[in-house]
Amino acid sequence: MFSRVFLKWMPGLANLLAYDRAWLKPDIQAGLSVAAVALPVAIAYSELANLGAIVGLYSCILPMIAYAFFGSSRQLIVGPDATTCAVIAAVVTPLAAGDSSMQWQLTVIMTLMMGGWCLLASKFRLGALADLLSQPILTGLLNGVAVTIMVGQIAKILGITLQPSELIEKIIALPFLILDSHLFTVGMSALTLLLLIVIRTFRRQWPAPLLAIAIATALSWGGSLQNYGIETLGNSGLDGVLPMVDWHSFQPGLMRELVIPALNLALISFVSLMLTARSFAAKNGYDIDADAEFRALGMANIMSGLSQGFAISGADSRTAVNDANGGKSQLVSIIAALVIAIIVLFFTQPLQYIPVSALGVVLVFSAWSLMDLKGIWHLRRRNRSAFWLASFTFICVLMIGVIQGIGLAVLLGLLQFLRTVFRPTEQLLGVNDDGMIHSLGNNSEVKAVPGVMMYRFNSPLTYFNVAYFKRRILNLVDSTPFQPRWVVIDAVASFTYADISVLASIDELKRDLKNRQVKLVLAGRRTELTRWFKDNRPAHKEEDMLLVPDLYLALKLIQSKESVDEAVSDTL
Repeated sequence: MFSRVFLKWMPGLANLLAYDRAWLKPDIQAGLSVAAVALPVAIAYSELANLGAIVGLYSCILPMIAYAFFGSSRQLIVGPDATTCAVIAAVVTPLAAGDSSMQWQLTVIMTLMMGGWCLLASKFRLGALADLLSQPILTGLLNGVAVTIMVGQIAKILGITLQPSELIEKIIALPFLILDSHLFTVGMSALTLLLLIVIRTFRRQWPAPLLAIAIATALSWGGSLQNYGIETLGNSGLDGVLPMVDWHSFQPGLMRELVIPALNLALISFVSLMLTARSFAAKNGYDIDADAEFRALGMANIMSGLSQGFAISGADSRTAVNDANGGKSQLVSIIAALVIAIIVLFFTQPLQYIPVSALGVVLVFSAWSLMDLKGIWHLRRRNRSAFWLASFTFICVLMIGVIQGIGLAVLLGLLQFLRTVFRPTEQLLGVNDDGMIHSLGNNSEVKAVPGVMMYRFNSPLTYFNVAYFKRRILNLVDSTPFQPRWVVIDAVASFTYADISVLASIDELKRDLKNRQVKLVLAGRRTELTRWFKDNRPAHKEEDMLLVPDLYLALKLIQSKESVDEAVSDTL
């Protein structure tokens, strides 16, 4: 019993215990490929987060192993991510005020907080939060983050000093500083970019960032390019001695400033991870457990924080490398983590010769893949509200920053949702020649049933939209060319729970329709509606309103009653 619960809590471990030996060769190949791509990217993202290069490597090892045990995706690779690093830098850098030790401290604390939020969300089964950041919001966010990263790396690529810290001020200051560019640094950047483009063009299966950084490092090492003013990583924790965070100067009061940003970061990272995990799970024919993914992300970030790393998320580029190389299971993450651990323990000294400008080019090259301005523009034709939401998010991230931009975008998304619930779409229904019920206006063969108005309200009825619902029905009854004798409402679409305000408004609607000599029929959810009215509206009279199982039975009942009434009238 305990083992079943334990394995359910750790789906990755359950998958590894049922490992197929035929997967070993492709998993080893994929693991080595993932490590080759993850190594330079992790170092580059540590620069983006304003931390030492070694911190990026710390952020790969234990988190990848933790996800291998707790994650439900067989292909997903976790690690440093452009969005998470940009958010961390936006939050922590102002608080650290130039103190590199405090920057590292706050980053670790924020990572642990993020992991804690994820575990709490998993405990309360909040995996549905993956849908809170809609695709338009995420599209706008990724484009905004991509622009922010690229602008932030231009100074390193050109070898200049850019004083402004805000994006717009940086863009304004750049044209006046381009003439001060360091020629040797620009040359190294151009060479790195050329290598990336050539490798991606002619050998897409090769790890382009690793090869480009390796060649740039070899040139820097062999040619002593530091003497020509080309900045390298130097001994930022890469001198063979693994650095540790100094906690003696930590200021606990600053933790209050990280609580809400850590929550925002947890949500962003989870949504990004789920999008990647779901896409590759669908491709490979299995399902993803959202609550397990929340727990796995939390454990991975806690392991990252405990190993002095920074926040991580699902890495789509490394996941794609894993899938392209035939990775079959979570063993790929373990193999890649062990390879990086070996490099951290025994081969860090050569990394100190990596040119900072080359890492900047790798970051810009990676950020370029996040750009999809065409995708935002194409939304303009397909879905105007999605287009405006994506554009709003993009502009907010550029103008006021990542965290504030996301907050405003989520607020706008919620307002759009509330508007949809407050004022949903609606349809009048009719029947075609075959007796099938369809929306009126979609097909010239669909005709309204004489004397009957069938209505569908495309939102759950609740206290804040039921007045609009009632008003729409009465307006339609009064404005129809023919005077309906029956109003049939599709109850399946709108009656989802027993709201007292809704049931009271239905009594009022029934009374107003009766004054117009119109009978109300609720079609669908007959059992629930009968119970709800009995429990909450004891004075409800069944003869004033009909409850039937579905729309087709409603029409048959109406036709039957109409026939009886006609027969009685003929007799008289």
